[in-house]
Amino acid sequence: MRSRLPTSQGPLSPRVSIYRWQPAMIASFAHRVSGLVLVLFVPLYLWLLHGMTGSPEDFNQVYAWMHSFLGKLSLWLVGVALVYHFSNGLRFLSLDAGWCESREMMRLSARIVLGIAVLAAIILAVLL
Repeated sequence: MRSRLPTSQGPLSPRVSIYRWQPAMIASFAHRVSGLVLVLFVPLYLWLLHGMTGSPEDFNQVYAWMHSFLGKLSLWLVGVALVYHFSNGLRFLSLDAGWCESREMMRLSARIVLGIAVLAAIILAVLL
């Protein structure tokens, strides 16, 4: 006897566009995006370190870049990503430990983390 595999009409897991976005979904998606931003910042961070510890010409170049619009925007973006990724990482650790696993607490903790990120974005925008 030959077993027939069922023909698939679509993916087993629906695409993201089908779901209604919830705070926990947004928090999870933003955690991935913030991690990507942090990883992509590493080469720029190494360039900044090299410029700050290199020759006076390198320092002046890095200093000028950091005070340009693009430099401030990059530092703002990475600062917000760092605060968000850290806060949401603590949220995920608490979920892994078995705390705050109810739907209400997951939604509340996601809103709190998103609020912390917005507050950090405002504070960093004022400071930079």
